[in-house]
Amino acid sequence: MNPTRIYVDADACPVKDEIYRVALRHGLPVSVVAGNFIRVPQDPLIERIAAGSGMDAADDWIAERAAKGDIVVTSDIPLASRCVKSGAEVIAPNGKPFTEQSIGMTLAVRNLMTDLRSSGEITGGPKSYSPRDRSAFLSALDQTIRRIQRQRAQQPAQDQG
Repeated sequence: MNPTRIYVDADACPVKDEIYRVALRHGLPVSVVAGNFIRVPQDPLIERIAAGSGMDAADDWIAERAAKGDIVVTSDIPLASRCVKSGAEVIAPNGKPFTEQSIGMTLAVRNLMTDLRSSGEITGGPKSYSPRDRSAFLSALDQTIRRIQRQRAQQPAQDQG
């Protein structure tokens, strides 16, 4: 069984440093995926992936690899949906988890907001990133790692029975 890997949709991710700290504390590998070159710490557990400049190159790279037992950090709702379907745990940079239960409604709201913006109904973007968001993210990431580790620790006992 491969170790849990953290995939970071890095182009607009405000919590990369926090991810590195938590991942290194738990000894987990991190794939930092961006369209182009992005600076990452020099550590054997952290790999930098320049997925290319195609429209969804970074998203496609992550979605093709993320699987059950992995964690994806993204605010990209279509990417989150793809990764949830493949069994990965998905967390937004504000700490909000994307789950099978929530992703359908989240996608619908995103599409509605896109339509409203394109028709000129809504202007303005998301609210700014706050220290509370950062704290919620750190807590969610740590809890998710611990939950996956507990599930994996229980699996061998179940497999033998």
